[in-house]
Amino acid sequence: MGAAKERTLSIIKPDATRRNLTGKINAKFEDSGLHIVAQKRLHLTQEQAEKFYEVHRERPFFKDLVKFMISGPVVVQVLEGPDAVSQNRKIMGATNPANAEPGTIRKEFAESIEANSVHGSDSLDNAKREITFFFSETEIVG
Repeated sequence: MGAAKERTLSIIKPDATRRNLTGKINAKFEDSGLHIVAQKRLHLTQEQAEKFYEVHRERPFFKDLVKFMISGPVVVQVLEGPDAVSQNRKIMGATNPANAEPGTIRKEFAESIEANSVHGSDSLDNAKREITFFFSETEIVG
């Protein structure tokens, strides 16, 4: 029996858009069988970034994370495919690029733990919440 088809949110962060890596990063998603079913490039406002990352509000890195995420354009997208949440996380690699597996996005492109090129939902529940933060159902076309 095949794995269930899922959707997950992916954000290509400002460090990666600044270095024109959107296509290379998306090729990794697509080469691994994930489909990009929604996509937009935008510049997050401070309010949007704070709301999106509100789960981290009390953490010491929150202010720096928000500042970084509004420092340049991001590409927000919905990835769809079998086990999309775990598949995306595998392709991204460990949060700390020093610990990421060879061939992963963070191993190849990340500049630091903070400027680690990509964000991906960490669970199906968070994926649903994060997708609806950026996209209406009519913007998702598989």
